[in-house]
Amino acid sequence: MFRFILIVITVVGFLILSIPILIAEWILGKFNPRARDISSLRIVQGVFRFILLLTGLKLTVIGEENVPKDQPVLYIPNHNSFFDILITYSRCPRLTGYVAKKSMEKIPLLSNWMKLLYCLFLDRDDIKAGLKTILKGIDQIKSGISMCIFPEGTRNKSGEKLLPFKEGSMKMAEKTGCPIIPVTLNNTANIFENQFPKIRPVHVVLEYGAPIDLKSLSKEERKHVGAYTRDIILATFEKNEALV
Repeated sequence: MFRFILIVITVVGFLILSIPILIAEWILGKFNPRARDISSLRIVQGVFRFILLLTGLKLTVIGEENVPKDQPVLYIPNHNSFFDILITYSRCPRLTGYVAKKSMEKIPLLSNWMKLLYCLFLDRDDIKAGLKTILKGIDQIKSGISMCIFPEGTRNKSGEKLLPFKEGSMKMAEKTGCPIIPVTLNNTANIFENQFPKIRPVHVVLEYGAPIDLKSLSKEERKHVGAYTRDIILATFEKNEALV
């Protein structure tokens, strides 16, 4: 419980104290947008790493060399915990926008940082609005910004290893030709969700799969690229269960 209280204080404290930082980042962006982007990225990554340090997390990372550093990609992770975002975002080598649920746009200050870092808010109940969000993600990838979307559509609380992947999650890669990076996380729900409200130090395994080049897939595989990617992540998840 002590770790939980420390993390809540850290998050709330950062959001409140970051108001002048947000103003400074806004001013910097008027003169040097690229410097603003990198500055904002590193600030948030630093906060995320500190929060993960407070959890006592032991993290094993496999395959990080599979992530290209010279081009934007589409990250496709499985999703079991709030901490999936902190773990993966803290390791992004370049500017990356995450696709989040629409309700997060209403959270003061947090949504300001998310928008600053090119995160998008997806309304899954509004097909037309959802399409606009995906089109915006496509534009961002074309401009050099990586994107990350959780293809299960929500945190997996079913007890199953993976929920079905939504094929629409892959559109940003299909329309831009960027590589898909399968991201597999093992044991993240045991940090917090499985013993709410306690936070426990656990061993998490994060593995980046080889980039998926859609042009190299067969016609059938491209037609069901969500299922294809899910099979890769499921196999990796099962392989890494023995490591945690």
